[in-house]
Amino acid sequence: MKKTFSGLLAVTLALLLAAPAEAESLAVEAGAYLLMEKTTGQVLYAVNEHERLEPASVTKVMTVLLVMEAIDSGTLQYEDMVTASAYACSMGGSQIWLKENEQMSVEEMLKAVCVASANDCSVALAEHIAGSADAFVEKMNQRARELGMEDTTFLNPTGLPAQGHVTSAYDIALMSRELILRHPDVRRFTTIWMDTLRNGEFGLNNTNKLIRFYEGATGLKTGSTDGALYCLSATAERDGMELIAVILKSPTSTQRFESAKTLLNYGFAAYALAQAQPPEPLRPIPVSLGDAPAVMPKLSGDTSILAAKEKVNAMEVQVELEESLAAPVEAGHPLGRMVVTSGEEILAELPLVAEKAVARLTYWQILEKCLHTAFLGG
Repeated sequence: MKKTFSGLLAVTLALLLAAPAEAESLAVEAGAYLLMEKTTGQVLYAVNEHERLEPASVTKVMTVLLVMEAIDSGTLQYEDMVTASAYACSMGGSQIWLKENEQMSVEEMLKAVCVASANDCSVALAEHIAGSADAFVEKMNQRARELGMEDTTFLNPTGLPAQGHVTSAYDIALMSRELILRHPDVRRFTTIWMDTLRNGEFGLNNTNKLIRFYEGATGLKTGSTDGALYCLSATAERDGMELIAVILKSPTSTQRFESAKTLLNYGFAAYALAQAQPPEPLRPIPVSLGDAPAVMPKLSGDTSILAAKEKVNAMEVQVELEESLAAPVEAGHPLGRMVVTSGEEILAELPLVAEKAVARLTYWQILEKCLHTAFLGG
């Protein structure tokens, strides 16, 4: 038997003053594009999102992801010195003009990649981490497969033109989400507008103009080549909700930024991020023959819910819980669920599980308990 109770959902909302835009009216100038919310990974708007296209330097989102994973795992330090090889120095395109055998810290090279899209630093970091650029590319493709990037084949760490080096707007959103969700420290680099290297002798200007001109911009990476045209993975956060707008094959630099702004504006105006809570405190569930008299239920996993703003005020929650249990009960054992609805639409079903394990009493423990109750009155 399950006990059910319901009420209005207590939520923390990312509310904005702007009125929701109509999806059909979005003016986006690009061959493919997509808007995704970071926390839930929900796609809010997309056109040609799985078309395999050249990403240009947006490729470096994966390069930076692997660098940040190495740093956060402890196998790489910001202070480690990286030596530039002749191959890294030969990249051309966007660069900081590394000289062969020049040494620079991981932090400075990462800054050059994130801010100025430095191809030479991308390859130098790749060689430092994997031993060679080719070995690093293998890691890039392996990580892409792990993230479910089925439209992607990487051939280099830079995004310089190479036949068969392709990805999609959807896949770029996946790796961008992984980077900003798991490695928030990357913002130290992706939000820089202007900075310097080499003791102030070399200036850096961010290729992502949204960092200066769009409220809440947090990154992430630009790219352009003759074949790819103008590309962008743009991230921005307002009131606790962070969005990812991916633009591929836009005809001009200005149009890629304007298109990204259009997508981001739509997302912030039309959607809200809510944290689901039960309408009243959850009560412990009695457990028979257990070494504890009851088990406490808890919500399992992330409780974030993304909803259209017009549905927010109509949100309700219904909690279904077991009335009682028999030991043993393992930690994480399903105890029920919390269903979040808006009108007739189910927005989320969140599992409720046992907070701690409750072991079954042994025969002697049961006998002792019975004797204690009989002779001492409990």
